[in-house]
Amino acid sequence: MASTCEVRSLQWVMAIFLLALVGGARAVSICNIDSAQLNECRPAVTGNSPKPPTKKCCDVVHQANLPCLCNYKSAFPAFGINPALAMALPKKCGMNTPRECHVV
Repeated sequence: MASTCEVRSLQWVMAIFLLALVGGARAVSICNIDSAQLNECRPAVTGNSPKPPTKKCCDVVHQANLPCLCNYKSAFPAFGINPALAMALPKKCGMNTPRECHVV
């Protein structure tokens, strides 16, 4: 089990990452991708009728360290991102879905 310090560190990393994603702030590099690149996938992971991922979105998914990125899935709903849709992106982009990306 993670220590309190590790949990707090993870929360800060997520807060910075998600603020950059949502607020259009200066990009932050996390899990092998620039946070600004994540906006390419936003239409595919939000709303009631999400669009299929674009080629640009899939390029981002292929570039990302997915096990790393999927560790943040519990914070997605706070930013309007549907975790199930986000975790389905690897498969939709022709990749194997890492076990960290499975939504329970």
